[in-house]
Amino acid sequence: MTEENILVIEKKGKVGIITLNRPDKLNAFNDELTFRLQDALKELEKDKEVRAIVITGSGRGFCAGQDLQSRSISQEVGERPSLGDSIRRRYNPIIAKLRRMEKPIIAAVNGVAAGAGASLAFACDYRIAGESVSFIQSFTKVGLVPDSGSTFLLPRLIGVTKAFELMLSAEKLPAAEALKLNLINKVCPDTDVMKEAMELADKLAAGPTKAFALTKRAINRAIFPDLEELLEYEANLQEIAGRSDDFAEGVKAFVEKRTPAYSGK
Repeated sequence: MTEENILVIEKKGKVGIITLNRPDKLNAFNDELTFRLQDALKELEKDKEVRAIVITGSGRGFCAGQDLQSRSISQEVGERPSLGDSIRRRYNPIIAKLRRMEKPIIAAVNGVAAGAGASLAFACDYRIAGESVSFIQSFTKVGLVPDSGSTFLLPRLIGVTKAFELMLSAEKLPAAEALKLNLINKVCPDTDVMKEAMELADKLAAGPTKAFALTKRAINRAIFPDLEELLEYEANLQEIAGRSDDFAEGVKAFVEKRTPAYSGK
């Protein structure tokens, strides 16, 4: 069953705007939303009139990551889904496209950015966040491995020590602390996030975008040359984690709104 307007694409001048639009789910990813986002990125990449891109979420959240409610059905009947295959088809193409697309991409982060939603923001070139924003590496809360490029991107953005701490603790990283760690470019009032993002996007779109593209290519070569290899490795690890008792228990506890009892199996 499809959801109407699950993702919205707009163009304002030379700026393309992608809005994740599942506000009742904090814009959590289901299958349809991930594939729509893949298509939207391809569309704006090909559009020569679009010289900068802004990605944001509608309502109270940027993106809460994977919609576990949509996955809980298979868990209830005892199935162990192939998470590795899901990541390869759904998430990895998004992260690779964000990094390889030679246009500046801005994440206008509102509310929570958790799990793959945080990875989505990390893969962008700029991150502008509202004061109430928090980033959460929520994967271990359900017995999983950080994926969608998190194990690759986050240590490079803030360093291994803090990245490992955030991944294992699954604690919230408030916007103010994220700014101190250089994870984001700017913090502003929640009501000004899109305004600030659009001002930056308009400025970039009016600039020497060929030089910007080549600069991004050079940075990718210097810092992210083996991105695709790591994305594949994450998928392999998630395949193992997704078939564990801990993942089954984590999702069951999430749906039942209780503390999970992990066995380490």
